[in-house]
Amino acid sequence: MKNITINDFKVTSKIILKECSTTFNLEAEEDTIKKELRSVRKKLGKLQDTMYAHGKYAVLVCLQGMDTSGKDSLIREVFKDFNARGVVVHSFKVPTELELKHDYLWRHYIVLPARGKFGVFNRTHYENVLVTRVHPNYILGEKIPSVNTVEDVNDAFWDARFEQINNFEKHIAENGTIIFKFFLNLSKEEQRNRLLRRLDKLEKNWKFSPGDLKERKLWETYQECYEDAINRTSKSHAPWFTIPVDDKATARYIVAKIMYDILKQYSDIKEPELDDKIKANLELYKQELNNE
Repeated sequence: MKNITINDFKVTSKIILKECSTTFNLEAEEDTIKKELRSVRKKLGKLQDTMYAHGKYAVLVCLQGMDTSGKDSLIREVFKDFNARGVVVHSFKVPTELELKHDYLWRHYIVLPARGKFGVFNRTHYENVLVTRVHPNYILGEKIPSVNTVEDVNDAFWDARFEQINNFEKHIAENGTIIFKFFLNLSKEEQRNRLLRRLDKLEKNWKFSPGDLKERKLWETYQECYEDAINRTSKSHAPWFTIPVDDKATARYIVAKIMYDILKQYSDIKEPELDDKIKANLELYKQELNNE
């Protein structure tokens, strides 16, 4: 199978999404790709156990992509071998009444992963510069004092919001959170096929909403907003990775491999050693238990 590197997908300079492929040939059969994924996710699961004992770093995994880009199934397959206590998934929908009474980052901040754990954001704080940018009238629901009409949601507004997001990520990175941001890059034709499957398969019908078709008509606008968001916010401490997702098995393997390859570079992540006093008395503890 073809070897891949982090830099094959990492955004380190300005990108043009139309030039980013939605496919990637791993030069392997699907069964081989799935086998390699199983191997990597087991290593990730073991690494998370070590990180939990170590208690120094948290990991935040951000997944963004158009409808049907495969976020749910990717989460299921990549994190399957994790201890259930070691990973927490949050799916962000339309803000609730309580969430709208706080600033837009509040609902994301309060569910950040604790040290030793992985947190997965299925849709993320970037919804606040994507969906709201495509539909600026949504911003009025946030009741921001300086925003009274849609005309107030101008370039200066978005500049400030991007700066706030960059500061948010810089803050949590400096305090021990390792950030992965994956843009699941789906072709418009493949989205069409997946939407049709939702309609054709009875067990998939529940996933379909007529709103999906309305948003699909805004495809180009969304692509422009994604491109701008990625280019403005891919930083060394919180890089974006563009993941080709027309083939789901390939996408899952790439995401898992990137995370593992980066995390294993942290040489300080290791299980803590026992206190010298405890270590010196291990045999006594064993004898006490054996003599019960």
